[in-house]
Amino acid sequence: MDWLSRLFEMMPVRGRLDLRCLYGAPWRIDQGPSEANEIPYHAVIGGSAMLEDPAGSRPSELKVGDILLLPGNPRHVMHDGGGRRPRAAQNRAMQNLVISENAGGGERLDLLCGHFVVAPPHDRFLRNYLPPRLIVHAGAQDGGNERSGTAAELSALVALMRSETEADRLGGRAMLNALSSAMFALVLRLASRDKEAPKGLLALAGHPRLAPALAALFNEPARAWSLPELAKLCNMSRATLARQFQDKLGRSPGDLLTDIRMALAANELKKPSISTGAVAETVGYQSEAAFQRAFKSHMGVTPARWRKMQAAGGADRVAARGS
Repeated sequence: MDWLSRLFEMMPVRGRLDLRCLYGAPWRIDQGPSEANEIPYHAVIGGSAMLEDPAGSRPSELKVGDILLLPGNPRHVMHDGGGRRPRAAQNRAMQNLVISENAGGGERLDLLCGHFVVAPPHDRFLRNYLPPRLIVHAGAQDGGNERSGTAAELSALVALMRSETEADRLGGRAMLNALSSAMFALVLRLASRDKEAPKGLLALAGHPRLAPALAALFNEPARAWSLPELAKLCNMSRATLARQFQDKLGRSPGDLLTDIRMALAANELKKPSISTGAVAETVGYQSEAAFQRAFKSHMGVTPARWRKMQAAGGADRVAARGS
């Protein structure tokens, strides 16, 4: 299985379309942060928007075909760029979504706004390994056949979402949410094929020689992978592999392996019939004691406590270490 399919198998992502915004100038959107386990998204299907840089640098212009993901779940501001006081927006409820409109003029912004929900502790994994802010350009279908094909697929998916919002037909909400979930996978696929993929999993996946190591760690996390074994898979020296991982991912292969193992362990511990010792063996620990130490260090609670919190529905109160 490819690493991205394996990631979504381990960490299911549910998408939801919240609003379709139809704004004329002057307009302004000021949102976030939302719930801790949510990743907001915006897809521009008409007009353009200026996205403020939280660091104070020049705003980024979002055009038709651009999709913004915010894995860091920050407060974010978009506007028309004119600097005037925005016109008040009003919401109009349809059968399957809400339309937000104002009485502004000029070129109108047409924006799909939604979010992805990732169950704890997997939301923290994605925040650690994806950039806080990710913009992909589905409208720019150049840069090679693979990238162009993915961009075209993503553009077609967003067009289908737009059609569903306009028709408001039977089953529309289910369709829009399912398409939102598929959008998340396509955005990550497209971003990983960008020559300037942001640091993290996407940069690692976009490096052809490092991709075999990434796939190996996701597909066989219980294996006691050594640096020489991974380097051999990638046809490079141990030193080069370690340096490339640090440069592209910001972490070592061992760090990524531990995080994958802990994500799997969190899933396995939800099953009441499997013992902690069996979970330890499943995720690659020869000793139950070693697994318990690693899990508590990573999650902040023991496996037994995690299991009880899952049963009580309190997983959202766990704060994983290193997030």
